[in-house]
Amino acid sequence: MVEQKILGVKGMQDILPEHTPAWQHLEQVIRTVLHNYAYSEIRLPQLERTQLFKRSIGEVTDIVEKEMFTFPDQNGDSLTLRPEGTAGCVRSCVEHSLFRNQQPHKLWYMGPMFRYERPQKGRYRQFHQLGVEAFNFTGPDIDAEQLAMCASLWRKLGLAPMLNLQINSLGDAASRNKYKQELVAYFSGHVAKLDEDCKRRLHTNPLRILDSKNPDMQELIAQAPILLNYLDAESNEHFVGLQQELTNLGIEFTVNPRLVRGLDYYNRSVYEWVTDKLGSQSAVCAGGRYDTLAEMIGGPATPAVGFAMGLERVLLLLQAAELEFKPTLDCYLVCLGDTAEKQRLVLAEKLRAQLPNLALTTHLGDTPFTNLFKKADKSGAKIAFIIGDDELAAGTVSIKHLRADRPQQTIDLSSVHTILGDL
Repeated sequence: MVEQKILGVKGMQDILPEHTPAWQHLEQVIRTVLHNYAYSEIRLPQLERTQLFKRSIGEVTDIVEKEMFTFPDQNGDSLTLRPEGTAGCVRSCVEHSLFRNQQPHKLWYMGPMFRYERPQKGRYRQFHQLGVEAFNFTGPDIDAEQLAMCASLWRKLGLAPMLNLQINSLGDAASRNKYKQELVAYFSGHVAKLDEDCKRRLHTNPLRILDSKNPDMQELIAQAPILLNYLDAESNEHFVGLQQELTNLGIEFTVNPRLVRGLDYYNRSVYEWVTDKLGSQSAVCAGGRYDTLAEMIGGPATPAVGFAMGLERVLLLLQAAELEFKPTLDCYLVCLGDTAEKQRLVLAEKLRAQLPNLALTTHLGDTPFTNLFKKADKSGAKIAFIIGDDELAAGTVSIKHLRADRPQQTIDLSSVHTILGDL
């Protein structure tokens, strides 16, 4: 009897070896840029108490209502696979007293998030995000610096022409509540034109109506009151300051008065980096300020700003830009003769010790002599090291360039690092 094949969970993808070079490239560039801006890594658990997300994200948001992977543990405690990273990051900082004495912190984390959504291109049930958070900075300069960091990342990845920055301000709680009342009054006068999703949101989370992707709703949304007209004085000053900082940095942006965020904890400046290259999944990176979140989960008042970047969507952009990343092998060791064959693993270790930054492999198992060079060439390696019994006795190695028209040469085995260290 043949057992039925066990398949992966729907919406949770395997990242195969042919795709990991692009991931590794993206992660390396991200780490370089974050280091350049003096951000420190924090590593967070993927499981949190469900109450953390209900309290921070909001119980009437789509994430909490429909999208979380939630289950009781053996003690009956409700746990949730993290749908986003900011709440967990703030929880950790509060729990470990990182905010004491209003200490500033610039943190980042990277890893999988989980949402029970309908899988589609650029949207998966397990997806990966970069999260960047800065705490105890009050002015618009930190908001602008984070956007400058994003712009730097786009340039280093070669994606800058494909992305546009949109910004808005949500104001403080009082001005936002006043605006919500106006918004409810406006949409209540047009209930017949609302779809079922917007009717549900009307009295629970009316701001989210502005984020509707339903084409039939766009004309009605375009005529709705504008939040910027209800901003309190301090929020308006902050937003004007952010625009000035971005102008000084030479970062182009568009003020989108309909831009809102799907999480309840945001206030003041919000933003999205958007593209027209990914169909309906236009937002690649999004964030803003959340100055009240630490207090919401039991911490001290802590000004905060941050963003999340969807790595799968960035990779789709790299693919759209026709940037290719292939697995690379630098060196292949070919051993010829009985004595050299028996020493091939030892010789490979000696070469790796000299060339720690290069990828090197050798043939394993029984390989006919006539096939050794074919295997070396087929491997894609740039260099073949050739050691026969005579070279082994003399302590030398022959170097053959497989991808360049250069003469073969023989040097001392102990001197390989002097000519190939920068390969």
